[in-house]
Amino acid sequence: MSFNMSRWIGFAVAAVFCLGTAAWAGDDTGEAGLELARAVHERPDGGDAITRGTMTLTEPGRSPRTRDTFEYRLDPGEGGRLSLIRFTSPADIADTGLLVHDHPDGTTDQWLYLPAMDRVRRVASDRRGGRFVGSDLYFEDLEDRAPERDHHRLLGEEEWQGIATHVLESVPVAGDGSVYSRRVRWIHPETLIPVRIDLYRGGEEPIKRFEVRRIERVQGYWTEMESTMTDLESGHETRLTVEKVVYDQGLPESLFTARGLADPELERQYRP
Repeated sequence: MSFNMSRWIGFAVAAVFCLGTAAWAGDDTGEAGLELARAVHERPDGGDAITRGTMTLTEPGRSPRTRDTFEYRLDPGEGGRLSLIRFTSPADIADTGLLVHDHPDGTTDQWLYLPAMDRVRRVASDRRGGRFVGSDLYFEDLEDRAPERDHHRLLGEEEWQGIATHVLESVPVAGDGSVYSRRVRWIHPETLIPVRIDLYRGGEEPIKRFEVRRIERVQGYWTEMESTMTDLESGHETRLTVEKVVYDQGLPESLFTARGLADPELERQYRP
């Protein structure tokens, strides 16, 4: 969701994948699946990005609730990723923030800032399945998951909303501790963006579904402009809408620190 992350594999890779679709069908070795997973993970999306958007929560019987957000992302060039999410409205959630450090070794650290407590606290690993600020996004959904943390298998090609996509199944390696038992992704061949992700938690049916509703090319990078995460059991939905995004602004690493998380004034100057 998904919010990948430096990314130098070009769109020529996607063309190669399109030509090789028939060969992938029924792949049992996992090598083709891992190759595609790596290409998706490493698709070009700039050295950094600043996004202004909204998060809208919808559930049966209640009026939609909309929150305004800013998201900052930096690829420091060492194989990891840094990101900071800040809410600016409504008042009851304003200045709340989440800092995520995805490390080159595949591990992730997260810190949450709650202005009412005026403190930064680490998100414990056993909370990865917790809902982020009451949305349908788990804390794990906000990680930049490395391909090596899963076993991958190509399930073939399937049409999704009129587009022929590559269907990729990913199952966590033993001991990974993931919230999910498996993920199935429908990969758009031109952009390498997963346009649909079904998320499983032990059963035969998915518990959640992520869908990309709109893609645009901004500054030469394919960008998810609107997407939804739906709880398939309750019908609760979280819609993420991008109002503006700018890439390659030269964001400093100092922004992605506990101090930057706890002090909204430090990141305010970078808002588009």
